[in-house]
Amino acid sequence: MSNPASSLSEKKSVSDADETLFPQVEFDEVRETDYSEEQYRKLLKKIDWVLLPLMWVAYGVQQADKTGISTQALFNFRQDNHLVGQQYSWLSTIFYLSYLVFEFPMSYLMQRVSVGKTLSVLMFFWGVIVLCTAFAHNWAGLMILRTLQGLFECTISPSFLLIIGTWYKTSEHASRSIIWGTANSGFGVIVSLCMYAIGDSSQKHNSGLAAWKEISFFLGGTTILLSFFCWFLLGTPREVAWISKEERRIAQARIVANKTGTDHHSRREWKKDQILEAFLDPSTWFLFCSVVLAGLPNGGITSFGSLVYTSFGFTSLETILYDIPRQAMSIIWFLIVGYLCRFPNMRFLLMLFSIIPGFIGLLALALLPSSTDFRWIKFGMYFMTMTTNINGLLLWMHVPSNVGGRTKKSAVSSIMFIAYCVGNAGGSQFFRAVDAPRYIPALIACSICLGLEFVFVLTWRFYLAYQNHVRDKAAEAQDLTPEQVKELGAQNGEKDITDRENPHFRYSY
Repeated sequence: MSNPASSLSEKKSVSDADETLFPQVEFDEVRETDYSEEQYRKLLKKIDWVLLPLMWVAYGVQQADKTGISTQALFNFRQDNHLVGQQYSWLSTIFYLSYLVFEFPMSYLMQRVSVGKTLSVLMFFWGVIVLCTAFAHNWAGLMILRTLQGLFECTISPSFLLIIGTWYKTSEHASRSIIWGTANSGFGVIVSLCMYAIGDSSQKHNSGLAAWKEISFFLGGTTILLSFFCWFLLGTPREVAWISKEERRIAQARIVANKTGTDHHSRREWKKDQILEAFLDPSTWFLFCSVVLAGLPNGGITSFGSLVYTSFGFTSLETILYDIPRQAMSIIWFLIVGYLCRFPNMRFLLMLFSIIPGFIGLLALALLPSSTDFRWIKFGMYFMTMTTNINGLLLWMHVPSNVGGRTKKSAVSSIMFIAYCVGNAGGSQFFRAVDAPRYIPALIACSICLGLEFVFVLTWRFYLAYQNHVRDKAAEAQDLTPEQVKELGAQNGEKDITDRENPHFRYSY
């Protein structure tokens, strides 16, 4: 097999320029052409069979743990803990504020130690915290537990993004991430059925343990058990023991074309210039604003969705049962989007399309009369909001797909999760106790956020398309072919440089 670098010999001046800007480091260089497509396919199948089921369960468990109080609120959780006014809202807000404070140091810890091992240990501790919620009896105790839960849970999303970025090609990021992203609804269906059984049993045996306490035992125990599986199986190619040394090199070679770098070399240093670039990059702030605007409705609905359902005229058990079709349809929508993301530059268009039904549904819920005669129309409007669940995940894909440089990637991830926390923390405060049970001002505010998100995502797409156009023109002026641009971009990516420093990088949108 010929060396692709030889085809670039006539571009010596361009290569020399690249080498001057980004000096070559002595290392065992991996190339996409080092292995055959058959070797890549065989390893990819193994990666999928090990990582995706585990990530699916882990992500579903953390979502159930995080939002469990929404279902617990149906079974006297607020009354037994003597919650009044905005105290219930603050249980969600403090979780995300803790998430916000500790996300950056935890990301630093993961880079310095180990992604998989760090996540597994923290997962064990947040399982213990969720289990201990059953012993709470007042607001102060719950606030402490939710603060600790936010501290330990803040690692899962950034660690999953790092894992996806080190195992999969850019073209595979959305589809693989959507698979574990369906766990929010897929595992949610399983958890809802379990919670329905717990609630039904508790109502039939009033002298037994309160349903919301049983739910805490169930969720916490599941998380603790899962943490042991994650310890042995989850991590980047350099960390896991279930692949051989040669398979590890194949795994790193197959993602060279991402141009964002692999984990083939242990890069533990933090580069100040990459941190500065992360803050000066317009895409970082498009991402920040879009994530905040997506998080505000999400934070409110995940905490108060069950209470909104009961305002339609449904009982507590009916609320759990009738939310299952919405979760099931969300899975189908995730899979449809995952399939469509296989085509080039569809991600932003799908985000824009997904916002529209949610915007209409939330606005209609606020404007419809309060009579229970409209309960099924309201059910349909709320059902429509499930399309917006995909947008958070699609926004997160910007980091592994479009950010080059390990330090910049970590910095942008931290900024993104600050936005995620700010949005979700603020969203629960939209829902004020004085507006119960319909929470009309909150629903209107959530629909406005979705409208603004539409504007930001559309503008951002034009910006990325323009950046690619400018780079394509520069490549044409240097007489570089698309194949040469791809090769030079991959080589630069392995030198741990950023997407903006790499003139051969192309953004996906």
